[in-house]
Amino acid sequence: MLKLHSYFRSSAAFRVRIALQLKGLPHEIIPVHLLHGGGQQRQPGFLDLNPAGLVPVLEAGGEALTQSLAIIEYLDETHPLPPLLPADPLDRARVRALALEICCDIHPLNNLRVLRFLAHELKVGEAGRDAWYRHWAETGLEAIEARLARRAQAGDFCHGDRPTLADCCLVPQVFNARRMNCRTEHLPTVLAIHDRCMALPEFVRAAPAQQPDAG
Repeated sequence: MLKLHSYFRSSAAFRVRIALQLKGLPHEIIPVHLLHGGGQQRQPGFLDLNPAGLVPVLEAGGEALTQSLAIIEYLDETHPLPPLLPADPLDRARVRALALEICCDIHPLNNLRVLRFLAHELKVGEAGRDAWYRHWAETGLEAIEARLARRAQAGDFCHGDRPTLADCCLVPQVFNARRMNCRTEHLPTVLAIHDRCMALPEFVRAAPAQQPDAG
């Protein structure tokens, strides 16, 4: 069985949980608490799996796979139905661009280790740290909104009428933005797609509140 090392609030792990649910793949969740005991991701046993000390890690086929987008594409290639990437090359590039815009341009600036560095090394206070988070999350999501709103390919979901890799990335980013009290009311397309996704049982089962380490 697939084993996913996950933290319930990690947006990167959330992405992979969504993909596993959409694929209907049996898997075991192995919680890795990023705060308890200085962070379980820093313990030697976990660092043997991922020297970067980051979740998620998917154990599959005797390998420890890292990086959420690489994991999801592995799942899509080994279990092609339902597909998470369109067949047309231009459409695939568009979906990947949306996913990368979230995973490379928004998320890394607001990751836990970045926020900790701001607080502990640069001595940025809580208000300044939160302002940093909100600025980059809001700026990034505004760009996603503009991209989705003006393209006919954005149907009920980020691309067409079924969830893709882009939706796997968008939903966790909206979850984080709301948790951090970011402005989202001016993002009608983003919120509509998020709500359609969260009406699906697969997204509900992958949500942070449904995880064994939630609380």
